[in-house]
Amino acid sequence: MADGTDQKSSNQMWGGRFASGPSAIMEEINASIGFDKKLYAQDIRGSMAHASMLASKGIISTEDKDKIIEGLNTILSEIEAGTFEFSRKLEDIHMNIEARLATLIGTAAGRLHTARSRNDQVALDFRLWVKEELQKTEGMLTALIAAFLDRAEENADTVMPGFTHLQTAQPVTFGHHCMAYVEMFGRDRARVRHAIEHMDESPIGAAALAGTGYPIDRHMTAKALGFREPTRNSIDTVSDRDFALEFLSIASICATHLSRLAEEIVIWSTPQFGFIRLSDAFSTGSSIMPQKKNPDAAELVRAKTGRINGSLVALLTVMKGLPLAYSKDMQEDKEQVFDSAESLELAIAAMTGMIRDLEVRKDRMRAAAGSGYSTATDLADWLVREAGLPFRDAHHVTGNAVALAEKKGCDLADLSLEELQAIHPDITNGIFDVLSVEASVASRTSFGGTAPSEVRKQIAWWRGRN
Repeated sequence: MADGTDQKSSNQMWGGRFASGPSAIMEEINASIGFDKKLYAQDIRGSMAHASMLASKGIISTEDKDKIIEGLNTILSEIEAGTFEFSRKLEDIHMNIEARLATLIGTAAGRLHTARSRNDQVALDFRLWVKEELQKTEGMLTALIAAFLDRAEENADTVMPGFTHLQTAQPVTFGHHCMAYVEMFGRDRARVRHAIEHMDESPIGAAALAGTGYPIDRHMTAKALGFREPTRNSIDTVSDRDFALEFLSIASICATHLSRLAEEIVIWSTPQFGFIRLSDAFSTGSSIMPQKKNPDAAELVRAKTGRINGSLVALLTVMKGLPLAYSKDMQEDKEQVFDSAESLELAIAAMTGMIRDLEVRKDRMRAAAGSGYSTATDLADWLVREAGLPFRDAHHVTGNAVALAEKKGCDLADLSLEELQAIHPDITNGIFDVLSVEASVASRTSFGGTAPSEVRKQIAWWRGRN
């Protein structure tokens, strides 16, 4: 980049306060251009809005405003074409762009920084970037939810075992299980939407920390940049990174949901379970064992959660002891967010692909659904409902029936009526209407239950909500 990379130029960007340039160590620890160049589009967009506002208020001339916007458009084109030379000596994206602007348009460039500081400038750039990332995440979560809704609809009647403690508990439907993830990712999407609304305030115009004496119009810049309104306290504005912490919090919760799903995919795809088959697109083979089909995509989604959780803890730790207003520690906010955003995007995309592509093995699910005496609770409920037993007594009777079936090596439905009546004389032939897994799931018609009819109601509700 012409005229912008020598030590003298760097000093000029700082002003006359510093007679000598920074040491190599100081330059290394101080520079952020290696990662904050990611904010170039937001920085240029903010500068254009600021220049237009300054001109509209008569703070700079229309001629200078036009030069500034023309120069910024040139810089935008250079960056997107890959011809812009970023300089570490100029520290960050703001100074790199300002120095290049001065080369392009001369003294008019110096008027752009009127009534603003790098403190409110970086707060604006970063907030714009996070807002755009949240909007992208909202769209990706909507696509993931849609994939689950399709799978739930296809499998509203597909019986599978439901688990607690990873032990067979009661039969459910795979559609119902899919809808559990719809609820989880739906809450993630709601958090994203709330965060967008929460952070929809423009920082520009807060200046260093105290506001400015120039007659600026912060509402004008807020509107131009797509914000609801400007922030209301200049000190908080430049020291606030709540929006970044909120993004990382949302990312951590969502990644945890993705990780739980990934764990189930890993388990379900084993030969021992065999509930699903992953497509080749989301699996890998072994370098030595030709029979292997490894669920690497799911495992990597599971691993990404550690990175994202670590980023949240890192930024919480950076921010926890900072006095108001701005401190240079806050330069350490961006890499964590950038890395987590990339990891979360990749994880959601991979999981959406896996859910759409996987093959559901209904026969294996059905066979497993009846194992482990999963209809035992149905037997106990029948004894309460039909024989009038208190539930604790019914629980004891059912336990005896399970023990007998276990001794005989058969399912509860395979016990004879005589054997069941020997355990309790009030048992009738009607008991066999509830001991099949299909009858069990069909009976769970309470709101939010696993009955196919109820699952379809919830699918319809979610489709209407989207």
